[in-house]
Amino acid sequence: MVFGACGWLVIAGLSIPSSHAAADAFAAPGQHGVADPQTYLQRLDEALHKKWPGNRTITIVCHGHSVPAGYFKTPTVDSFNAYPHLLHKALKERYPHAVINVIVTAIGGENSISGAARFERDVLSHKPDLITIDYALNDRGAGLKKSEAAWRSMIEVAGKAGIPVILLTPTADTRSDWNQPDDPLNQHAEQVRRLAAECRVGLVDSCAAFKREVAKGTALDSLMSQINHPNRAGHDLVVAELMRWFDFK
Repeated sequence: MVFGACGWLVIAGLSIPSSHAAADAFAAPGQHGVADPQTYLQRLDEALHKKWPGNRTITIVCHGHSVPAGYFKTPTVDSFNAYPHLLHKALKERYPHAVINVIVTAIGGENSISGAARFERDVLSHKPDLITIDYALNDRGAGLKKSEAAWRSMIEVAGKAGIPVILLTPTADTRSDWNQPDDPLNQHAEQVRRLAAECRVGLVDSCAAFKREVAKGTALDSLMSQINHPNRAGHDLVVAELMRWFDFK
């Protein structure tokens, strides 16, 4: 009996969730192996719909680097226009009876290696109902191999605790060349996509959302507060993708 790469038990060649709680959290894969948006957060959706006195506080933790921390043009931190706060507002509009607590454990300048080292202490200690992870922008300095190990570590720890996870690909960097597959931004975005598919967790493809918006004719600079930090318009793109995970039929 051993744990697989994404926190699943491997017994006689079969993979099963590492706990009953994890089985509830990690739903069957949807397109390309990523968790199915129509089932992955279904229990969370049900909890968010409950009214007093049957409701409880729902906790979401946004873990990562300077973007979820709210850095705009450094050193300015504009928390109320960053995606964790905007997600909180959007969820309250969708679930008017819910008590929601969105906690930001992100640190500016941090990569996933440091984020994984403090994951249990700073993230799991809040007993979250959902965790978002957003480190790929800074992981370019750490490299693909080390950052993959760190992301897998966080996914596994969350899975063992039965907590659903949404991984985010990087937002834009004006110095990157989107047309080159070997550009580090594209490489790390692809690695995050692969991890989401392999581990059957949620995926918010921020990188693709920015590319689509620019392809429409929007100037990239109009989405950015500085070369590597989005402005309010850029954060709005991320929130729109996050809210797709709460778009239940």
